[in-house]
Amino acid sequence: MIRWRRGEVVEIRREWPGAVELVAGTADGPVRALAYPALVGRPEPGDEVLLNTTALAMGLGTGGYAMVVALPNRLPEDPSGPGHLVKARYTPLQATVLGADEQDSPHHEVLREADSLDGMPVVVADLHSALPAILAGLPRTARAVYVMLDGGALPAWFSMSCAQLKEAGWLAATVTVGQSFGGDLETVTTHTGLLAARHVLNADVAIVTQGPGNLGSGTRWGFSGVSAGEAVNAAAVLGGRPVAALRVSEGDARERHQGVSHHSLTSYGRVALARARVAVPELGGEFGARVAAQAAALGERHDLVPVPVDGLREALEAAPVRLSTMGRGLDGDEAYFLASAAAGRLAAGLLPRPQA
Repeated sequence: MIRWRRGEVVEIRREWPGAVELVAGTADGPVRALAYPALVGRPEPGDEVLLNTTALAMGLGTGGYAMVVALPNRLPEDPSGPGHLVKARYTPLQATVLGADEQDSPHHEVLREADSLDGMPVVVADLHSALPAILAGLPRTARAVYVMLDGGALPAWFSMSCAQLKEAGWLAATVTVGQSFGGDLETVTTHTGLLAARHVLNADVAIVTQGPGNLGSGTRWGFSGVSAGEAVNAAAVLGGRPVAALRVSEGDARERHQGVSHHSLTSYGRVALARARVAVPELGGEFGARVAAQAAALGERHDLVPVPVDGLREALEAAPVRLSTMGRGLDGDEAYFLASAAAGRLAAGLLPRPQA
């Protein structure tokens, strides 16, 4: 189940908040590795490292790093301070964090009775790569908070995009829910994550996706993105206004993901029991007609909202992060990013208008 290797840190390649990328020499040769200092301490050249090389050996596109499990000769100090939420529970790297909704949190009183999102728009998408594109469709004045589900990467630190989006001012904060961790706030559930976004972080709009590293099996139900339908239900039951972003592709070679992906049709058409606004991008041409026809299957359960995409290409080009989905950039799968940005544009129309 795990491929273990010993190595020695040769160089530090780069780092961003929460993560350090390095090169480690091993018996198999040099490998690119990733360490989370909050879990294992900060690696330095010459340190011995214990590595999990499973993802690297499998050639996983998103997770193609060896992961640093420990610096055995230089262990970090014991954690201090409050925090009783255990995430990545009962794994060797289970971590204790301070949950915004737990009793020791300064936000506990706010969240104890919080029960409504007060009509806040909640944009839900299948893939983490939709996050910057959705933000591109929102006005820069909107305070956007990312609620990260635990269907993909568990550490939010894995996402370089999150760090760059925050630095650029496009994203206000991240809330990690369920088993995911490393956000600006931690919560037990998607529900308290959304409530924390609204009542603690003062979000105007929340964006809900899994972390990087979607898991799929090529079956109707065996994919981590079913959580998108569950997020629609959570947003609706809390009095938010869910907006569903369609996963659309013109560049994916797999038939099940061409046009509107079966992930969206299953998540929104079968899993989501609450009504949402579905952003249907007006892509034009034969492909646009195909997308509209496929999305029509969701019309009995949801409100289909055609969204113009004029100007969204320019907004996407201005994104402060590299746009990439399944290895394809903006030119390689423009429809995917336009569909996500269209959901942001739809949510923008639900934001309260500034008082004159």
